[in-house]
Order: sequence, then structure tokens, then C-alpha cells
Amino acid sequence: QVQVTESGGGWVQAGGSLRLSCATSARTSSNNAMGWFRQAPGKEREFVASISWNGGSTIYADSVKGRFSVSKNRATAFLQMNALKPEDTALYYCAVGRSSCTGRDSGAYTYWGQGTQVTVAS
Repeated sequence: QVQVTESGGGWVQAGGSLRLSCATSARTSSNNAMGWFRQAPGKEREFVASISWNGGSTIYADSVKGRFSVSKNRATAFLQMNALKPEDTALYYCAVGRSSCTGRDSGAYTYWGQGTQVTVAS
């Protein structure tokens, strides 16, 4: 079982920045894509960003493109979030992909963290 642990969430004013980190317990994550998803209260979980195993390919949801940046260092992933908006408020999850390639669907991921809360005040 691979453990996935997110950190870096918090409270920030609109326009501010946060950097989320995702640590995994297995070296195998170095060979897998990693993804970020979020879920706001009363809403479905949605895709945010994904990065391939070697960081060579990234994809983003349209709502965060140009503001968020995903990166990866072996088995650790990061999500740099700039120009935050109140609608970015959500519980952010990190997940380890089933393969080395990026993916938007939650089914493409096997191991999930417990999430880290991001709250953006207007």
C-alpha cells in the first residue's frame, strides 16, 4: 500500500499564493504520473492538474490554467497556486497514477491522500 500525504494548505486572501506538496511512501511513484484533484462543499470532485512520471508532460483544468503549476521530483509532487480566487476554495487531493502518463479521470489513479484544505477569502 502506498501512502500519500498532502501538505501546504491553508487560508489566504484572494490574489495570494499557496504551494501544496504531496509525498508518497514508495519509490514506485517515481515511475508514475501524479495528479491533483479538488472537491468543494456540495460539489463533485474535479480534476485540477496532472504530471507525467518524468515531468515532461503536464495538463491542467481550464479553470486553473495560467495560475497553477504542477511539478514533480521523483516521488514527490507539488502544486504552485498563484492568483487564487474564492472559487478555488476546496479540499485538495493528490493521487498516484496507474501509469506513467497524465490523465484527467480519477479512474486513472490508484492511491489517494486524505486531502489538504485550501480556503481563499474574498
